[in-house]
Amino acid sequence: MKNKIILIIAILIISCGSNENEMIVSGNVDGLKKGTLYLQAEKDSLVVNLDSIYLRGGGNYKLSTNIEEPDIYYLYLDKEDGDSLNDIIAFFGNKGEIEINTRLSTFDSSYEIKGSKNSDLLQEYNSIMRQYNSQNLDLLEIFYNAQIENNQKSIDSVNSELEKLIRKKYLYTINFSITNSENEISPYIAVSQIPDANIELLRKLYDTLTLGIKVSKYGKILRDITID
Repeated sequence: MKNKIILIIAILIISCGSNENEMIVSGNVDGLKKGTLYLQAEKDSLVVNLDSIYLRGGGNYKLSTNIEEPDIYYLYLDKEDGDSLNDIIAFFGNKGEIEINTRLSTFDSSYEIKGSKNSDLLQEYNSIMRQYNSQNLDLLEIFYNAQIENNQKSIDSVNSELEKLIRKKYLYTINFSITNSENEISPYIAVSQIPDANIELLRKLYDTLTLGIKVSKYGKILRDITID
């Protein structure tokens, strides 16, 4: 009888100590000697700190916060060097444990994330977008040189290529969102990247969302866009 009572108490303690709405973000910043890591989110158009940890002599960290549903969060590193550039990792957070490992020298470009499917998909999308953006920069360089040389034929040609590139980016974004319509990343990509796309395309995307995604934060935003 005594052992049963002890077992019941232990179960109650474990149950009380667990939090099903908690997101735990942990990992390592390789090469970090001193600095503060912040877990951040956007609230009412402002970025606010949800948790923080001061690190000295090592880069292992653990941060946590309570969340309602998957959403975009930021891991911001203050190296105390006065330079805030390239010190922010944007990721799609969710309930449970997420591991983010990176390096001090390439904080926002060499990171790896485990435990967040939406983040995996976001990285996949961003990788393709970087290719499109690189092509865009190459075309702009040609365009500016053509303007300097007053080469109207080249200007017209580049304008045509830029328009084609924009259409490709829009279509890729729509197709990516439709393909991943069972994940929160789907409506997020649409409302953050192409809110001004053809309304019929956005409606088509919204119709492909699962019920759970339709009632998510970004699903509701997409719905509002399609009915305006």
